[in-house]
Amino acid sequence: MIARLPIVAVLALAGALSLANPSGPERPLRIAVIGDINASYGTVGYGPEVGAAVRRIIEIDPDLVIGVGDLIAGQQTRPQLQRDRLEAMWRAFDEEVLAPMETAGIPFVPVPGNHDASASPGFDLEREIFREQWDRHRPGLAFVGAEEGHDFPFRYAFDLGDVRFAILDATTVGPLNAGQRDWLSAVLGAREASPRTRVVAAHLPIHAFAQGREKEILADAELEALLVARGVDLFLSGHHHAFYPGYSGGVRYVSQGALGSGPRRLIGETNRSAKSFTLLEIDPEGNIDIRAFAAPDFASAIDVRSLPAEIRYGGSFLEREDLAQAP
Repeated sequence: MIARLPIVAVLALAGALSLANPSGPERPLRIAVIGDINASYGTVGYGPEVGAAVRRIIEIDPDLVIGVGDLIAGQQTRPQLQRDRLEAMWRAFDEEVLAPMETAGIPFVPVPGNHDASASPGFDLEREIFREQWDRHRPGLAFVGAEEGHDFPFRYAFDLGDVRFAILDATTVGPLNAGQRDWLSAVLGAREASPRTRVVAAHLPIHAFAQGREKEILADAELEALLVARGVDLFLSGHHHAFYPGYSGGVRYVSQGALGSGPRRLIGETNRSAKSFTLLEIDPEGNIDIRAFAAPDFASAIDVRSLPAEIRYGGSFLEREDLAQAP
């Protein structure tokens, strides 16, 4: 399982660490996480924060970027979006987000979201175009599992260094189906087995983070138990448009701030979460440092001590990562 840096050390790093990519085999694996970059339904293009975040991520030069869903502004119903509009939205994504990263040599992996690949009835075309988009831009990664990622870009797993990443198809409220949980169990393997570190990403979170989205969660007790049994270190999610790193049951859960429209308030808070992206650094020992960098220039890390000490809603409970007992 992961070890945590003391909060004082984390804050010192956030304030003083140069983000130039260090050389040498012992440097941490760096992963940038973005999500919910879309504007209002049907919008082609992005707000200025998205371009600024892309430029800052390229400066950081991570080993990987994970997009935790809602990369375009689909799921409009009145009127239903047609292929020409959806393809125009994906072209804008390619031009403003993906192409700069590909030019910089940074792999980008997608997580299906409700605004770009909803599994709800009536959005089959959006899922079809999502598959077409990522078949054209399939990253050159070491896929693992049944038929080596044949469910890409919806449900797939890959290794990068000594980290196994598993991407879930979780765009609708409620627990995963048994088939997807069984697949996840198989690709994660026994907790004692290699690789050392395990990261799972989904669009919808398991736990509630944000006001107005309290019930838009997976609320999947069997999935939670599986994460613990398989030694998952980190569960990344989007959809709630608010940054928060917390622990529950020994697993670290991180909700991403939105880069697009609609930042939200964390449960119990009065201020909206900043637009941000998250940077993970995983060292060779499996320690994970997590920081979120806020708009407009994405140069300063959010002070986690400014976030609620805990988040509770119904039976859901998360304790802020710096206050939680080490697993």
